[in-house]
Amino acid sequence: MKKKKVAIVGATGVVGRTILKVLEEENLQNVEYTLFASKKSANKKISFMNKEYKVKELKESSFNKKFDYAIFSAGAETSKRFSPIAASKQTIVIDNSSAFRMDENVPLIVPEVNKEQIKNNKGIIANPNCSTIQAVVPLKVLDDKYKIKRIVYSTYQAVSGAGRYGIEDLENGIEDYYKNNWYKTERINEKVATIYQLKKFEYPIFNNVLPHIDSFMENGYTKEEMKMINETRKILNKPELKITATAARVPIFNSHAESINVELEKDFDINEIIKELKNTKGIIVVDDIKNNKYPLSTEATGTNEIYVGRIRRDDSVKYGINMWVVADNIRKGAATNAIQILKILLEE
Repeated sequence: MKKKKVAIVGATGVVGRTILKVLEEENLQNVEYTLFASKKSANKKISFMNKEYKVKELKESSFNKKFDYAIFSAGAETSKRFSPIAASKQTIVIDNSSAFRMDENVPLIVPEVNKEQIKNNKGIIANPNCSTIQAVVPLKVLDDKYKIKRIVYSTYQAVSGAGRYGIEDLENGIEDYYKNNWYKTERINEKVATIYQLKKFEYPIFNNVLPHIDSFMENGYTKEEMKMINETRKILNKPELKITATAARVPIFNSHAESINVELEKDFDINEIIKELKNTKGIIVVDDIKNNKYPLSTEATGTNEIYVGRIRRDDSVKYGINMWVVADNIRKGAATNAIQILKILLEE
């Protein structure tokens, strides 16, 4: 059998390295990989699949060599420039950035929800935002049976979602906080901000919760919040669905948590919903309040599943339900979802 050729673009980044790790775990057969990165990261050597790979510089001519598939994880600007070039060379691109998510000609895919849309690609398939991916899988279960009327999102997002500089801001904040004894003072934010250079966030993330992810828009929402709203509508194929969102950055390293409040169009049996969630591929229900068992970021980190718990009625509306949803934002929220799409393409 002829080997399929797969390009990994952005192989040296946080998500890129996780893509390589998940690919090693999956151990896909009859696949030949080529790793690409920016000029700055080119020529680095990466140990992958029991051999050493030399990272190539991404150029416009890179796709003159025929690739069957390419996973892009190098940011929206890189995707906008290079994905159309790759697609023009008959390479199917799975793009992790925001560049094409709302393009009506590009399917936005979470395999557990809408894998049938993969076949509608015209050379590019979009991976949704990490916070959207973990939300829509349990939401699809509710919508299929009870029809969703309205969603209220509140997210608690880890710094790894902001990339390497977000992680460094938290690491530096922790180090300075204890090294300089700021825990002995009542107000630390102004002082801590002068001790080390913030690389990503507007304010120190350590000891803080920042209700600000991505830039603010004219309507008062952030781009992150609007991504969740618009991407959920597209994936669930409900363009008029009423959704609101508040996205916050919290001082943890990995795995996003979300409080999701849903109003349904008809009544439901809470035990039936729990049963449906338990029977859904990719979901692990952790909901045992008698023993204080519920989804935790520490338990989700390093796994590919979506954890759902604190499932309960919202009696403030006629047919309401609350859920607490946690997932590894770098794995299921990016790398694993992309590789699930790749596996479907390879099988087809």
